[in-house]
Amino acid sequence: MRHKQSCFFSFVLLFIAFTAFSQVPKINFSEYDLPNGLHVILHKDVSTPIVAVTMLYHVGSKNEDSTRTGFAHFFEHLMFEGSDNIKRGEYMKIVQNAGGELNANTTFDRTFFYEILPSNQLELGLWLESERLMHAKIDSEGVETQRKVVKEELKERNENTPYGSVINEVFAHAYKVYPYRWTPTGSDAYINKATLQEFRDFYKTFYVPQNATLSISGDIDIDEAKKFVAKYFTDIPKGTRPIPRPTVVEPPQTKEVTDTIYDNIQLPAVIEAYHIPAEGTKDFYAVKMLTTLLSEGKSSLLLKNVVDKEQKAVFAGAFSLSTEAPGLAIMFGIVSMGVQPKDLENAMDAQFDSVKVNGITNEQLEKVRNQIENEFVNKDATNAGIAESLANYHVYFGNTDLINTEIKRYMDVSREDIQNAAKKYLTKQNSVVLYYLPKSQIK
Repeated sequence: MRHKQSCFFSFVLLFIAFTAFSQVPKINFSEYDLPNGLHVILHKDVSTPIVAVTMLYHVGSKNEDSTRTGFAHFFEHLMFEGSDNIKRGEYMKIVQNAGGELNANTTFDRTFFYEILPSNQLELGLWLESERLMHAKIDSEGVETQRKVVKEELKERNENTPYGSVINEVFAHAYKVYPYRWTPTGSDAYINKATLQEFRDFYKTFYVPQNATLSISGDIDIDEAKKFVAKYFTDIPKGTRPIPRPTVVEPPQTKEVTDTIYDNIQLPAVIEAYHIPAEGTKDFYAVKMLTTLLSEGKSSLLLKNVVDKEQKAVFAGAFSLSTEAPGLAIMFGIVSMGVQPKDLENAMDAQFDSVKVNGITNEQLEKVRNQIENEFVNKDATNAGIAESLANYHVYFGNTDLINTEIKRYMDVSREDIQNAAKKYLTKQNSVVLYYLPKSQIK
């Protein structure tokens, strides 16, 4: 009788998951390549009279020279300087005067620019992105201006923000070979050393049509959008330089890496990082669901047990980074007053061990599935989010339609998959453990 009840309960959970998945709205799109290699993706959404014009360049910090880190992030700033046809400092003003907004961001794997505009300003957005691609202003005045801006940003982020150097320190300790060993912010020392010609060479190598994806989402007429794209991008020449990609492979970690970092903080912190597979792999989805189980919501394992029940931490969390190459799952906790970092580390590890030994319940699996589904809905709730997701799926997976189907890969993850992922990846020999301590404790 118990077996029948268990089977019936599992069937109900699967039915709920399938129903939730079927309710995620399908995103229709068209895509094509221009002769110069630029990939174009178009999605029509007439629900609001706006359009998101985005450009993803497949260049991030991992594409940099190890003696010139920070170039991709630097170009995130530099490419707002203007172009041959846009005066210095006018880029943002043009967008804002048209009733729009704009921004950019850089990761390990790519640099992403976007404008959100009234839909009748689509042509303006395409002209702006074509100017950035065809002849951005890379001159001494712009470079020197952005050197100061980037150096100040790095100082504010790494020195003046509590725990601001965590990601830098984690990746520097976790990687010995692969260029994830430095983060997108890079080094201001290398930015200082770089010459104008080096910046121009970087631009000519990576900011070329065949290394870019133009993704547009919003209230557009598809045929008209194609005409505008042809008008502003067809004549941009294809890049002539080879686009370097990392070929090295990070060797498996064989022993625990530990260190102590002193920072301008009041409460100590414990950071644990574990090597995990690249996004898109079966085990990545299991690890992602595992970190969600550990961290998301008041009933998550770390918050419920380590923070609320045991009071070893004032806050604790976990997340897995989506990276093109094998990346990291990072667990962290801010130590409660009077608690030693080692005690917090042990309490966190106990939660990981619980999953390894006992697995998870059907109820926990369903909760995680719901959280993942909610995350999918939220990230594609805006035209900017849809445009970015479409570009990401094309660039990283070579399958743009995963915007509609990737969620099934999460729904296919079983309780056993999550337990096995914990056993396989959350091991001490695969870990980096950092204690963040107040500078006042320096002996």
